[in-house]
Amino acid sequence: MANYLKEVYEELRYKVSWPTKAELANSAVIVLIASIIIAVFVFLVDKSFETIISELYKLITR
Repeated sequence: MANYLKEVYEELRYKVSWPTKAELANSAVIVLIASIIIAVFVFLVDKSFETIISELYKLITR
């Protein structure tokens, strides 16, 4: 088990290509913007369906 952990540590330390702080910041901004866009889209679709179903319900219950 100790050998395995040592190998894992060495692989993470010397073989993994970690992003720079700038790359990480850019990726975080892209994810944040995409998340906001998707959230707005889902909100608009939800409100549209709410309005459509509400109007249909009003027509049916007259």
